[in-house]
Amino acid sequence: MTRQVARRGQAGDGPVHAGIPEHGRVPRYYAVKVRLLDLLGELGEGAVLPTERELAERFGCSRASVRQAVGDLVLEGRLRRRQGSGTFVAGPKLVQPLALVSYTEGLRRQGVEPGRSLVTLERVTAGETLAGELRLEPGAEMIHIERVLLADGERVGLESTYLVADRFPTLLEVFDPAQSLYACLRDKLGVVFAGAEERVETMLATPREALLIGTNPALPMLLMHRVSWGPDGVPFERVRSLYRGDRLSFTTRLNPTP
Repeated sequence: MTRQVARRGQAGDGPVHAGIPEHGRVPRYYAVKVRLLDLLGELGEGAVLPTERELAERFGCSRASVRQAVGDLVLEGRLRRRQGSGTFVAGPKLVQPLALVSYTEGLRRQGVEPGRSLVTLERVTAGETLAGELRLEPGAEMIHIERVLLADGERVGLESTYLVADRFPTLLEVFDPAQSLYACLRDKLGVVFAGAEERVETMLATPREALLIGTNPALPMLLMHRVSWGPDGVPFERVRSLYRGDRLSFTTRLNPTP
């Protein structure tokens, strides 16, 4: 039987047992990180973080411990570095629903202006993997749309969409790459999204992806892989979306299985 140990403090406000191992020994950098989190709350969003030297003196620790703690908070999206300007307290992450809504709709619900920058708009042929996902013969013609995703003008992701060309013969005539693709499919082409299967995983961006998104290649990314279908159950779209892990998080509502 596991022995229950009474602990002071409130539950559910952070990591389990505040991230402290059962043996009670805490790495020095982590103790600095905890104190830094308190400091960020005092400074407020957008405030510049004191220098490594100032923080080391304030916390009575080495600059190496400060550097590791700050690096962790940058990866978590709590701090943001600006080349030549310093390190700043970041705002809250954007939240995207895991649902059949567009990127545009998800951001506008949060009062954030979405945007897109076109990278690629082309006709290609499906390879074996893509053809298998969409139940096509290899070599079938596809429409490929690749765009950098923006939030209030900031680059936050990269989206690559493949659509079955035969299903959308007039798409390129009516589609504006700066606008929502889903809104175009729904409002101009009468497309009904009946369902989708989505997979989420973490990965590192390739050098090309990091350059397009404007992020550090070592920064963890969230990869969304979606296949969508219509009322007939036949898939017609495959989307690969890569998001900055320091700027976006995802939410969904779970219901009991009937």
